[in-house]
Amino acid sequence: MAEYIPSTSDWVREQVELYEGSGGTEGTTLRDTGLPVIIVTNRGNQTGAIRKTPLMRVKDGDNYVLVGSRGGAPRNPVWVYNLRADNSVEIRDETEVYAMRVREVEDDAERARLWDLSVAAFPPYAEYQERTTRKIPVFVAEPA
Repeated sequence: MAEYIPSTSDWVREQVELYEGSGGTEGTTLRDTGLPVIIVTNRGNQTGAIRKTPLMRVKDGDNYVLVGSRGGAPRNPVWVYNLRADNSVEIRDETEVYAMRVREVEDDAERARLWDLSVAAFPPYAEYQERTTRKIPVFVAEPA
């Protein structure tokens, strides 16, 4: 089993600890916004270590939409590169845990539909895209 390396970001590390430590009954919303989050567990593309990231919960049927916004920063979040290198993830949605496979959405029509779904779930995504010149990556996590 690979080693788990917690995030260096205090709020991310604390959110993951609360979420997982409670079995998915606490810490399930983004920092006092009331908006639901999931925990995405993946393997680091350089270290091979286990990484865990809280992301907004965006559902599309049985699938989850993962948006690499990083608040509109100029560069992608590290987890984007992890998913591009290894498409196996585990998603914790409150008390449920799912083995999933991800794929980056390349088709423009599919991406537009999923982007609209994502913005409806978390409106700041639209502002984040305006802040950056990069095309924010969108992934779909599907049951493995």
